[in-house]
Amino acid sequence: MEQLKVAMVAPPWFELPPTAYGGIESMCADLTDQLTRRGVRVTLIGVGHSRTRAQFVAVSPAAQPERMGQALPEVVHAAALPDVLDRLDVDVVHDHSLAGPLLARGREVPTVVTAHGPVTGEMGRYYRDLGDSVHLVALSDAQRVAAPSLHWAGTVHNAVRVADFPYCSRKEDFVLFLGRATPEKGIPAAIMAARAAGLRLLIAAKCREPAELAYFREAVEPMLGNGVEWLGEVDRARKLSLLAAARCLLFPIRWAEPFGIVMAEALACGTPVVALRRGSVPEVIVHGETGFVCDTPAELISGLLRVDSLSPLRCRSDARNRFDVDLMASRYESLYRSVAGRAGEGVRQLSKRTVPTTNGNGYTLDVPTANWRP
Repeated sequence: MEQLKVAMVAPPWFELPPTAYGGIESMCADLTDQLTRRGVRVTLIGVGHSRTRAQFVAVSPAAQPERMGQALPEVVHAAALPDVLDRLDVDVVHDHSLAGPLLARGREVPTVVTAHGPVTGEMGRYYRDLGDSVHLVALSDAQRVAAPSLHWAGTVHNAVRVADFPYCSRKEDFVLFLGRATPEKGIPAAIMAARAAGLRLLIAAKCREPAELAYFREAVEPMLGNGVEWLGEVDRARKLSLLAAARCLLFPIRWAEPFGIVMAEALACGTPVVALRRGSVPEVIVHGETGFVCDTPAELISGLLRVDSLSPLRCRSDARNRFDVDLMASRYESLYRSVAGRAGEGVRQLSKRTVPTTNGNGYTLDVPTANWRP
């Protein structure tokens, strides 16, 4: 099969792979490395320096985490892309940035865009206006159902490199919250549930932007103490040790999160998840086997009290079978070949009829009918 050539566009905020916070960047780095291992020629376009296996082009000399959320770094990053891409020989552009897809309409090479955030409201309008200039990928069926009219090319769950996550079958006496200090992550609900269950709670949360700091001072800090400990943002090594040792991950999400990579990270460590039924949670957690999916905050308490009945080995196996990075890379490679018209032998003579094709958990790819194989 002819070698596939992909330009991978990362956001402008962090170097890849990130050393601490950076879920999109972690996914992008893992995908880049695994595609390279699979024989795909990947050129990563980002900022600062890269520690991935791919050829790297730096648009800016340094990352700008302190400016995360500002418009200008995104626009500057996007403005540099045409010159970079003009110098590359690629079959597909996979853009993970926010502003970059605006330039896809004038590009001959197809552009794949992963919808890492909301697909409703203003972001939904943005994706609708991009139309068929991009091939949009959902992170979960829940995300796709929320905006069925968008130009979806498929659904691919995010993934982790399970082998790199420490597995621990003997858990310690604490519950872990891992995320950001924002209202939609539900830290107060986590505190109340853990306290009602009589369990110690450790909170490892990114808290550096002004809105995050204000939320921490107003909503979180007054609730600390009495079995609740604030750790703040932790590096990757500390994150992995916490995930492996925790009795469970508490995920009281308050919005329809498209995926929630931290759930897959916990499962990879053999740690079950107790979560509210929002967004992708029911797709990731097997209720009663790898965690508990709760309909109300009050149900979180009973979930916390029952996690000792769950098997860490079952959690690890589920992560390996459904959320390992090679599965994600295989599915994206198939999607790239489909949109680039290079799906390999037996797919040169394509029917004009397009049907949804499903292969395994968390993977839906809209491909032309033919002797297609994932």
